[in-house]
Amino acid sequence: MDHLQSMRVFVKVADLGSFARAASAMDISNAVATRHVADLEGRLGTRLLNRTTRSLSLTESGQVYLERARQILDELEDVEQMVVARNHEPVGTLRIVAPVVFGLHNLAPVLQTYTQRYPQVIPDVTLVDRQVDLVEEGFDLGVVTARQMRSASIVTRRLTTGCMTVCATPAYLEKHGTPTRPEHLMEHPSLSLPSEYWGDERVFTGADGEVRVRPSNVIVANNTEMLRQFALLGMGIAILPSYLIGRDMTRGRLVRLLGDYRLPQVEINVAYPSRRHLPAKVRTFIDHLVEHFSQTPNSQLGEQWVKDGQARPADAMAASPNGAAYPVVPEAFDGAEPISELLDSSLGSNVDAERTPKAGRTSTSRTRTSAISPL
Repeated sequence: MDHLQSMRVFVKVADLGSFARAASAMDISNAVATRHVADLEGRLGTRLLNRTTRSLSLTESGQVYLERARQILDELEDVEQMVVARNHEPVGTLRIVAPVVFGLHNLAPVLQTYTQRYPQVIPDVTLVDRQVDLVEEGFDLGVVTARQMRSASIVTRRLTTGCMTVCATPAYLEKHGTPTRPEHLMEHPSLSLPSEYWGDERVFTGADGEVRVRPSNVIVANNTEMLRQFALLGMGIAILPSYLIGRDMTRGRLVRLLGDYRLPQVEINVAYPSRRHLPAKVRTFIDHLVEHFSQTPNSQLGEQWVKDGQARPADAMAASPNGAAYPVVPEAFDGAEPISELLDSSLGSNVDAERTPKAGRTSTSRTRTSAISPL
């Protein structure tokens, strides 16, 4: 029989002094209550209760066992209540994994608003570029691309779709000319991710269907932020996520090319191990992520900033595709100027005020970067 249930029955019988009253209180039959205590005595090899037709009394062993059993059952109840509370109240460490560059540019604003709403949750963020096993590595959830998922049993919800944009600096285009068709990219130096990420070909879709080109690589890097820096230095033409270069477009540092053509999009998902018994911290953060990416300009990952530089990040409000308005969430990480310009300038003389951290602000999250991510 159930050992814990036998302990509960014994404690109830001892407290009420009667098998019948204990059985009634626990909504079981008198015979079942008697069998539980007998099974417990058989397991222990000693009598716990002295029985007569009129009364019950504890033996010496029964008195010792009663005290410890009551303590064990009380502690078990406390643990169960604590676990139930944690499952209903967002509390504790929330382990999150995400791609490096996407995490730098998109997760900080989400975490800021989430921790303001749920201050008892401590985000612990790991940024990686590799396949991830959420269960094996102990993550509560991941913000990932389909390429990063290793387990077929993982549950996913789509957050947003990343748009890839062909771009170059105005100075580069003035010197080398502006490509107007995908085939023209083969005449320009290309700043590219390694072939294992997207292959050697770039597949564009236009009015006349698909166009496949194989650009001439000048520099290959496995990190889009580094490719962005190369592009800002005028070293060639790059294909970068729109969320990464939205501000560069609106400020005129980079120009969007081949606007009549589309590249394959990258789907960004939130992934978690199971739908059942989700802790409150996981459930609420998933809902917060979905809400954030569906109601802010980040839902298009900067695409509206890219189109002709119309909706500027500095504006107080931005228009959604259906005409509604919503506040613009500032980018968490800008990296605005090319690295060489930052090195050439005197320390602190030309740093944008928007990138200067405000005194007294602290972060409630912990972030670890384990590897470089292309996105």
